[in-house]
Amino acid sequence: MLRNILKININNELDVVLAYKRAIQLSERLGVALGNQTKFATAVSEICRNVVEYVGSGIIHFNFLEEAGVNFLEAVISDRGRGIGNLDLILKQTNKFGNSRGSGIINSKKLVDQFHIETESEKGTKVILRRKIPAKATLVTKAVLDQWTYEFEQETNISPYAELKKQNMQLLELLEQLRIRNLEAEQQLQEIKRLNIKLQQSNTEVSKLLDERNEKNRLLQKINDELDAFAHTVSHDLRAPLQNIDGISAALETSILSNQADEVNVLLPMLREQTDKMDKLITGILTYSLAGHHDIQRRFVEMNTLLQQVIASLKLPPGFHVEVQSDLPNLYTQAIYMEQVLGNLIGNAVKYHDAPEQGNITINYERHPDRLLFSVEDNGPGIGDEYQPQIFNMFERGINNGLAGSTGLGLSIVKKIVTEKGGNVWVESNGRGSRFLFTWPADDLVKDNEE
Repeated sequence: MLRNILKININNELDVVLAYKRAIQLSERLGVALGNQTKFATAVSEICRNVVEYVGSGIIHFNFLEEAGVNFLEAVISDRGRGIGNLDLILKQTNKFGNSRGSGIINSKKLVDQFHIETESEKGTKVILRRKIPAKATLVTKAVLDQWTYEFEQETNISPYAELKKQNMQLLELLEQLRIRNLEAEQQLQEIKRLNIKLQQSNTEVSKLLDERNEKNRLLQKINDELDAFAHTVSHDLRAPLQNIDGISAALETSILSNQADEVNVLLPMLREQTDKMDKLITGILTYSLAGHHDIQRRFVEMNTLLQQVIASLKLPPGFHVEVQSDLPNLYTQAIYMEQVLGNLIGNAVKYHDAPEQGNITINYERHPDRLLFSVEDNGPGIGDEYQPQIFNMFERGINNGLAGSTGLGLSIVKKIVTEKGGNVWVESNGRGSRFLFTWPADDLVKDNEE
C-alpha cells in the first residue's frame, strides 16, 4: 500500500533546505528515533543537492509505504537530466568520501534502510530512499495525511539560514550524545578491565589456595602412610620380645614347680635380657616420636666440649680411638639435638665395629656459605651398596639384624632431627669403612665476635 504525503519541486538551495525540513518533520511524526531522523533527512538533502548541482531541477515525493508487513517513510527524488553514465563504477566505490562526484550517492546509501537508483541516458535519474517506521508509530490515515499537508501549507516562509542553523544545532546535539555515549562506553570498558583484573587475582588466589590444600593433603597422606607403617612395625617388633618373655616365663614357672634351681638360674638372665631389649625398644620409639618436636630453646654450645661429653658417655672398648678436629665451631643451637645426632652416629660406629680393639673414628667439620658440614668416619666393616638406601628407615638393621641391643631406630632418629633442622644426612661407604655426613644450618654458627 502506497500513500502519497506531499510533493516538493527542487529548483534551488531553498528547496533543498525545505526537503530536509519536511523529512525531519515527517520522520518525527511517524515515530522514527532522533538519530535516524537526521540520517534520513541528510540522505534526502544529499540527493536533492545533486539534482540542483548537476541537473538544475527535479521533484521529491514523500510517501507512506507498507510492504510485507513493514512500514516505511519513502522519499522519491527524480529529475529529467542526462542520466549518470558511470553509475556502476560509483556504486562499487563503497568507501568514497569527500565532495567528489558521486559522493552524495554513496553517503546517502549508507544513511537509509533501503536504497534504490535508476538512471537512463537522456531520460533522467530516480533515487528511492526508505527509512523503517516503528510498529508503534501513529496510524496513518487519509485524514491524518490531509491534516499534515494543511499544517505544512500554513507555515511561514522558510529562512535558509535559520534552517541550516537548526540543522547544525541538531547535528551538534547528536555529536554531544555520541560523545557522552563514548564516555560511558569507555567507563564501562575500564570497569570491565578492573573486574577482569580482580577476577584474575581471585582466580590466582583460589589456585594458590587449591595448590596449598593439595600440598597439605599430600603431606597428610604421607604422614598417615608413615603412621600406618610405624604402627605396623612397632606392633611387630614389640610382639617378638613379648612372645619370648611369655615363653621364658612359662618355662620358668615349670622349673620352679619342679624345683629345678639350675634351670631357673639359666632362665632368669634370659628373661632380664628380653625385658631389657623391650625397654630399649620402647625408649627408642619414644625418642624417635619426639625427635625434632621439642620446643627447646637454643643456647651457646662449644662443639669440642659437647663431643668429649658424648664420647665419655659411650664407654669405648679398650683400644678404640676417636680423633676430633681441633677447631670445631661454637654454635648457638639446641644442644640435645646435636648430642643425639653425634651420639647415635658414634655409638653405631662403636657398636657395629668388627674389630673394636683396632677401631678408629675421625670427626671433621667444613664450613660452607649456606651450611655446616659434619662427618663421622670409621674403619669398621662398611655398609654394602644394597643396604645404604634403607639404613635411615625405622627399624632397619641391615646386615646387623641379629645384633643384640640393636633397635634399628638410631639412624632414623638422626635423619628426623637433621631434617627438622633443614639439613640432609647420608652415608658414603665403598668396601671397608663408612663415612656418615650431615649438614646443619649456617645460621646456628656463632661468629668470632659473638663469643
